[in-house]
Amino acid sequence: MISYRRLKVLACLICGFVWASPLWARQPDTGFLNRTVVADGVTYKYQVFVPSNWTKKMTWPVILFLHGYGEEGEDGLVQTEVGLATAIRTHVDRFPTVVVIPQCRKKDWWTNPAMEAQALKALDQTMKEFKGDPQRIYLTGLSMGGYGTWALGSQHPGRFAALVPICGGVRLPPGHDVPNAHDTDDSADPYTAVAQKIAMTPVWVFHGGADDTVPVTESRQMVAALKAAGGNVRYTEYPGVKHDSWDTAYAEPDLFPWLLAQKLSPPK
Repeated sequence: MISYRRLKVLACLICGFVWASPLWARQPDTGFLNRTVVADGVTYKYQVFVPSNWTKKMTWPVILFLHGYGEEGEDGLVQTEVGLATAIRTHVDRFPTVVVIPQCRKKDWWTNPAMEAQALKALDQTMKEFKGDPQRIYLTGLSMGGYGTWALGSQHPGRFAALVPICGGVRLPPGHDVPNAHDTDDSADPYTAVAQKIAMTPVWVFHGGADDTVPVTESRQMVAALKAAGGNVRYTEYPGVKHDSWDTAYAEPDLFPWLLAQKLSPPK
């Protein structure tokens, strides 16, 4: 027979399990999470990074990251293998923030309205799911995603608290024939046109001085245009570095403290 003492211990264990189970069930998933979003009737896969200390008791800064041309696809995964996701895995302590990582379809471009729509829809969905702070939304991208950063930033002034375009530009590189791709602005002076739209947004621009894919003059001209427009702009150019300047840029120890210090004024 089971002794009274053993029955009492067993009862305590069962009660403890019943009491603790709801707590375990309420623990949120963190790390890189699979998500889908529907934009204009099309379903897209994307990733969300959620920091380990995430809690619904507070609002969180949110970064929207746009990958480069080499990570296009529909698997919702390959875009986490280059750029910002790599930086997160290397220095996770630098990212007390939610990060949205959509994926552009193959042979497409972030400035195509359909791709812009799915990126913004993924951002909106993430803001709602993970209690994003509307005053602390940030936009960054590399290469094709750098073009997308200039494009989305100028098309939605006042939406993002800061921009970080890396080896991107406004005019497409010569001979770059991509369906649905178009320049950020087709005016006679697109750099000035874009700069005037985002002059109030803090921007930190990065580019490799020896970039043989996207001319470094793209960033230089945008920085000059922003300064002429009275913008708040920083520029870091890496001498001798070719196109893959993103790993060095995202490893800059001052970048994310600077980024997360930027905040939009609350609406009146």
